[in-house]
Amino acid sequence: MTLATCRSWLLPWVLALGVLLNAAFPMYRHYDFSHSLDTRSYLRLASGRFDSVNVTRRYRLLVPLAAGALARPLAKLSTPNGPARPAGEWPLRLAFYLINCLLLSAAGACFYQGARLAGAGEAVASVALLAVLSSRWAGYTAGLPLTDSLYLLVFGLSYYAVRRGPGASWAVVVALLVGPLAKESFVFLLPWLGWFGRRALGWRGQAAALALGVAALAAVHLWVDKAAGAPALASVHNAFSHVENIAYSLRRGFSAKGIFELFSIFGLFWLPVLAALARPAGRRALAPVLGWPEATLLLVVAVHMLLSGDLARMGYLLAPAFTAVLALSLGWLVRLFPTPAGSSRVR
Repeated sequence: MTLATCRSWLLPWVLALGVLLNAAFPMYRHYDFSHSLDTRSYLRLASGRFDSVNVTRRYRLLVPLAAGALARPLAKLSTPNGPARPAGEWPLRLAFYLINCLLLSAAGACFYQGARLAGAGEAVASVALLAVLSSRWAGYTAGLPLTDSLYLLVFGLSYYAVRRGPGASWAVVVALLVGPLAKESFVFLLPWLGWFGRRALGWRGQAAALALGVAALAAVHLWVDKAAGAPALASVHNAFSHVENIAYSLRRGFSAKGIFELFSIFGLFWLPVLAALARPAGRRALAPVLGWPEATLLLVVAVHMLLSGDLARMGYLLAPAFTAVLALSLGWLVRLFPTPAGSSRVR
């Protein structure tokens, strides 16, 4: 790996990490856990308690186990000043915060690379990355005991691999190894990655990597089911039960509150994109990211939203493609304005 390649990955990762450590800290420090079943479940997983965790979250072990391992040395530090917390909780919360910030910043570096490969300049790609990470869902994901950061990294690696093509086989391999363990709904991203990622890694290589990922998932299921004393088919029944969320998601999505919720995923940063789409010249500028990969990725994210019922949180999975679309939109808007003599134009 060349120095230039290291720099192209390190700088956006450091930029994303710095932003997330700041933006997610209030969420980590002051969040009220009393109404959040998800966060309490992952804290229990990190403590090695599988039997008291809902089957929906029971097998997403990578981030909780990493947090549990990191929490042990953190627990030896003195308790930070502030309100009293339940014994043993603050090291786990701090460990989740640090690990999620690291993972989401790595995903952010993938978002940035995807924008650059789409044709955006360094400056506008950096601005687009900061805009996407300013979403409330980035702070939510990075600051709380959740596992969404790993799944966003899988999406980021997948989109980068599709954009890069040859030379990104490693990203496809990592996505296929980690994806099944990151979230069960990876099954909906899998056909997209298999088809559009075939330039980066052929189907034989994909099949081998996926086989290892599925084998690891099967081993995790056996281990957790034995530890929790749960029936082996409980996860299958739970997966099909999510179909019941579709009607609720559709009603919510077409309501005024639902439309506002969807808009709030990226907030006012939808506006540059809408402005570019409204003009023929803007659509030409966005042509590299208005193809089948982005259109079908939108469908994949929509399936996640419908089955989850948590529209905005799942909608943030569109972040890799939205970063590229926003970067090209910003680049087009910058070119609309004349440049003063003697100054350089930002690309």
